[in-house]
Amino acid sequence: MNLRNDYPRPQFEREKWQNLNGQWQFEFADREQGKPLEKYFTTEKLTQEITVPYVYQAKLSGINCQERHEHIWYKRTFSVSKKAGKTVILHFGAVDYYGKVFVNGQFVGEHEGGHTSFSFEIQDYLVAGAEQLLTVYAFDPVEDESILRGKQFWEEQSRGIWYTNSSGIWQTVWLEEVNQQYLNGIKFDSRYDEGMVDVECEFSEVTEGTHLTYQVSFKEQKVAEGTFEVLAMKEKYSIDVVRGKIFNTSFHEDGISWTPESPNLFDIQLVLQDKNGQIIDQVQSYFGYRKIHTEKGMVFLNNRPYYQKLVLDQGYWPEGLLTAPTDGDFKKDILLAKEMGFNGCRKHQKTEDPRFLYHADQLGFLVWGECASAPMFTETAAQRLIKEWMEIIQRDYNHPSIVTWVPLNESWGVPGIHLDEQQQHLSETMYHLLHTLDRTRLVISNDGWEATVTDICAIHDYSHGKANEQQKYADFQAALATTENLLSHAHHRWSVYAQGYQHQGAPILLTEFGGIGFQVDGQKGWGYTSVETETDYLADYRRIMEAVFASKGLWGYCYTQLTDVEQEINGILSYDRQPKCDLAAIRELNEMYHPERLVRD
Repeated sequence: MNLRNDYPRPQFEREKWQNLNGQWQFEFADREQGKPLEKYFTTEKLTQEITVPYVYQAKLSGINCQERHEHIWYKRTFSVSKKAGKTVILHFGAVDYYGKVFVNGQFVGEHEGGHTSFSFEIQDYLVAGAEQLLTVYAFDPVEDESILRGKQFWEEQSRGIWYTNSSGIWQTVWLEEVNQQYLNGIKFDSRYDEGMVDVECEFSEVTEGTHLTYQVSFKEQKVAEGTFEVLAMKEKYSIDVVRGKIFNTSFHEDGISWTPESPNLFDIQLVLQDKNGQIIDQVQSYFGYRKIHTEKGMVFLNNRPYYQKLVLDQGYWPEGLLTAPTDGDFKKDILLAKEMGFNGCRKHQKTEDPRFLYHADQLGFLVWGECASAPMFTETAAQRLIKEWMEIIQRDYNHPSIVTWVPLNESWGVPGIHLDEQQQHLSETMYHLLHTLDRTRLVISNDGWEATVTDICAIHDYSHGKANEQQKYADFQAALATTENLLSHAHHRWSVYAQGYQHQGAPILLTEFGGIGFQVDGQKGWGYTSVETETDYLADYRRIMEAVFASKGLWGYCYTQLTDVEQEINGILSYDRQPKCDLAAIRELNEMYHPERLVRD
């Protein structure tokens, strides 16, 4: 049985933890509308069992039911001792969409938002000398258009661009036992041009005489160490990572910067000790030293022009849906994408599991972080979007692989943004909010069209047509040719910028295109174009990429897409990650032209 035993938060790791994945009791409760009946808090058996962390709609859950059930209950027992001076933290990777948590029949807390992590201190709810009972209620209002659902469909059978819905627990549930005072978080900020990295540590409380010792290493060589007394809930210190050595600067290829080609990472160990020198908490973490900015219509990585070759990644699997069957599946997707010559991905309409981001950090893979969108604009939907993004930033801030945030996509959740000032204000608010919370990344205000203020002018264009539609392809070539053509002709239905906004010199990237449909293994479905053979597939890919690389207006792209997903058969890989063609040929086509030829004065 696959229980997803990998440590769920690799950016902030403790040695001791307890995994609560596995068999849980489970029950649909649509008739009770979520009413907390006595059986959910007693030894009475529920009607079904489910394998957590897979949703009931997924095969790996053991239930594999696609019927609509908005109210569901989980329960299981676990063992942990109730000890004086100890804190027990219960963590949830993600519960879609609302989650309420009870321990031994007592309400502990609740969380709204289907894609972000949350936790509760539960020591006050434990019973001494007994097994503990954990109960979780999940509510997923399928037809509520103000919740952030992304690609999840509100009907039982997926179709079009919509996929099978996911309800309930879909990431790891786990426990940590710590002391009363413990490290509550860490934040890294590269000051790249100064050769420094700022480190901010957060503590659960301040106790007299407590001190923190840190040691930083790079490729097993000690870089820095220090000790300071903990006098506040947040303490900040700086690390000189260059240390006055020219080979550590960006002027040399063998430096210490993080890039997809050289994913250099620093390891850091933090040890919290009390006034008597006793260790009371110990955490392992890592950080990357890198900078992302825009200039002269280009994106720069570590002060050098960097041409992004991204692939759209929906993050779905046939047996697990939103949940990867194994941790190795995250790594496999990244390695396959890199094998094809892509240097990153845009995670589409999904906030991905931290384990994926960990592998992107380790393997060298750029990530554009995105959030599921609401279908419609309401003030409630806007509030939910803001709340979820604040939690995303807090959880994922330290991953060097993430270089861009995408809060809105194709005007989903803001369908009237072209003329509606209220919706334009939301787009601007997200842009400025994310920059307020994160000074280390780029922000796209509305990926696809109808942008407001934005760091990247992100354009979607599927008008390249089938191989035999010569005029359609000629129009596609003409639209990509220059900056002026891109801004004027890239879309037939939508403007590149919302009314009242205009291009201010931001780099222009083609962030959705391609989508060549190629049916394999009898899988029926659709693509934006279609071919019958591998030869035709590679010919069509070449045709489209020649137009992209010939463009003097573009500074990067994101091809649609990495894999088939359910009825969408426009992946380079099938849904079960089998290549549809020679991946070396895809790599050769992605590397037809070198970005150095496109660098602008």
